[in-house]
Amino acid sequence: MIDSDQGQSGASAADREGFQRLVADVGLDKAGIVLGLEVSRLARNNADWHRLLEICALAGTLICDEDGLYDPGDFNDRLLLGLKGTMSEAELHFIRARLQGGILSKARRGELQMPLPVGLVYDPAGKVALDPDSSVRDAVNHLFEAFQRTSSARAVVYTFTREGLLFPTRIRKGAHNGELAWTELSHWRVLRALHNPRYAGAFAYGRRRTRKTADGKTTTREVPREQWTALIQDAHPGYISFARAGALARRPQADRKSDCRAVSRCGACAARGSTSVSRIDARHDSPGCARRGARAGGRPPRRGAQRVPAAPRRRRLGRDPQEQGSEEAPRRSA
Repeated sequence: MIDSDQGQSGASAADREGFQRLVADVGLDKAGIVLGLEVSRLARNNADWHRLLEICALAGTLICDEDGLYDPGDFNDRLLLGLKGTMSEAELHFIRARLQGGILSKARRGELQMPLPVGLVYDPAGKVALDPDSSVRDAVNHLFEAFQRTSSARAVVYTFTREGLLFPTRIRKGAHNGELAWTELSHWRVLRALHNPRYAGAFAYGRRRTRKTADGKTTTREVPREQWTALIQDAHPGYISFARAGALARRPQADRKSDCRAVSRCGACAARGSTSVSRIDARHDSPGCARRGARAGGRPPRRGAQRVPAAPRRRRLGRDPQEQGSEEAPRRSA
């Protein structure tokens, strides 16, 4: 009696200990017959199902369910078992297609409930509303106001770090799932907020596409806006307008194009090509490793990191080329 696979899908035998034990016992000639209510449900994957049929045929093991007794070594019985396995796999596809169709139908109407970013919650009626916690709303508003002033995601991180402010986040896993936590604001979190249409009161679905590779890994890629499944403006309250959100989302790209970058390695983290002179670096005269600076909230890099003076560099642009060459030689040797 094998019942360790209860509640598990037969789409793959990779994590089904019971099915793997069944195949092993049949291959070791420990079983004369396999009994089941509906044997085609043993595997909803044709590759796994036909492998079991092949092993049963070699070992002379019979298969029996409510419909009858089968001999996998017989052509007609094996043909019938193969058709049952094909229909079982197709049934799994039909179930998935119906479920996916219901999800898409709700998404196109803007009624699909999805995990919301921090600052937005579902009210008792199931509608999206602003977080009733005023401290959470103030933190989100402060993020967008800081970016409106500075036009730089790193400058927003620096602003929160300089003022000693934390940013809220929702725990998505574990025993504290759904609870609110406060942590230091990171660069990637600012960019995610700027590109999230939910903060502009818009419902969006299909922003990313996921697919499984041949080795079983899942990959995710961003999709252009014109290929999204649904985008409904003014679907719920937001923190900024949809037009303003689009303008803010384009600013980080323009900032990255205007950065002056050098091909080098950081002396502290060995990151290649990480030395940059950006607006935040030039303003505070603390240029250095862009990767470490973003993680550290825009603070100056520690000793040993690659540094390029920002303000003196602008003054050297107007000097005589011979004068520049006399200064660059000792720099290269240093």
